[in-house]
Amino acid sequence: MNIQSETIHPSRVVVQTAAPATISPWQTFYWCVRRELWENRSVYLAPLGVAAVFLLGFLISLTRLPAKIRGLSGLDAVHYHDAIAVPYDMAAGLMMLIGIVVSVFYCADALYGERRDRSILFWKSLPVSDTTTVLAKASVPFVIVPAIVSATAIAMHLIMLLLSSVVLAASGVSVVTLWTQLSVFQMALLMIYHIATAHALWPMPVYSWILLVSGWARRAVILWAVLPVIAIAGIEAIAFQSWHFASLVASRLIGGGATNAVQSPDQMFPTNPMVHPTPFHFLMAPGLWGGLLVTAIFLALAIRMRRYRAPI
Repeated sequence: MNIQSETIHPSRVVVQTAAPATISPWQTFYWCVRRELWENRSVYLAPLGVAAVFLLGFLISLTRLPAKIRGLSGLDAVHYHDAIAVPYDMAAGLMMLIGIVVSVFYCADALYGERRDRSILFWKSLPVSDTTTVLAKASVPFVIVPAIVSATAIAMHLIMLLLSSVVLAASGVSVVTLWTQLSVFQMALLMIYHIATAHALWPMPVYSWILLVSGWARRAVILWAVLPVIAIAGIEAIAFQSWHFASLVASRLIGGGATNAVQSPDQMFPTNPMVHPTPFHFLMAPGLWGGLLVTAIFLALAIRMRRYRAPI
């Protein structure tokens, strides 16, 4: 039996090599943000939990709603709206408060937590830059938390209005005036604008400062973040008998400086259109651009801190 052997010329051999998969910077940033949400579920669970508790209390209070609506029948449209909008303003204000609390505690643990549990050693082994990581962490209080708070508050308003309508209809009270006075669409737009300006852009310097301290401190991040503010405010109070610095930091954190609300406490709520500056006036405010400049400086320092700071 003759065995014919075939010889393959080396020049005919085609070597196929798999091209390395390339991930765009935007995809890397997206997955870094996803990682933050996976590791910090309180970012969205805390607003949802507070909303559920508030809706339970609102549901109990609906037993008095028909009598309240009948008692408001003689009021003019402005006072009628102010009277029935109180629970909706409270719901929006509560969501904004929980958003501030979540953002502060998230920023305090964002860079400190990965150094404490030494997971930073693993994350630094991945091809993700410190800039991308810090910006992804900063996007949570800057973008993610305000978006979650806005969506939760709008959903609460819709549920509250539907529950109120069912109770009033079952009691034989007309719901037309309720729906006319409470424009859900207008409240939603005002609330989104209010949160975007007063609770996203305005407090950026405070959140970026806490991020910077989170990347530096070895323990007690909140304490180290607050101590310089207390020290500067104390020196100012002793030397000049004023509290301008403390008021500045507080207004930045709660978003008070981004609104025109100076008349009465009820105008601090976002469903009142009188408290909102126009987009042009807000974007042209020196305080906004000064705050963005300070934010950029703090974030640049936080990036450098993450690059050279050792695990705890």
